[in-house]
Amino acid sequence: MENRGTAPVMSLGDWLITLIVASIPIVGFIMLLVWAFSSSTNPNKANFCKAYLIIMVIAIALFFLLGGAAFMTAMSGVGSSGI
Repeated sequence: MENRGTAPVMSLGDWLITLIVASIPIVGFIMLLVWAFSSSTNPNKANFCKAYLIIMVIAIALFFLLGGAAFMTAMSGVGSSGI
């Protein structure tokens, strides 16, 4: 891993703005991508955005996996109700 030197410390306001913008549905996702992969972004913010995107991918995958399992369970009960 390349050592880029010491990154400037992000203030509390910088982090609050980052979190508020990231929480906006579509704009937040786009900004996370921009901040994560832009070479001019503070490395601390870039790493945070990359981690946030990974967590989002895991959450979406679990949502579909568990939702699919619940749907399949519900559908298996519909055909064998015997009513």
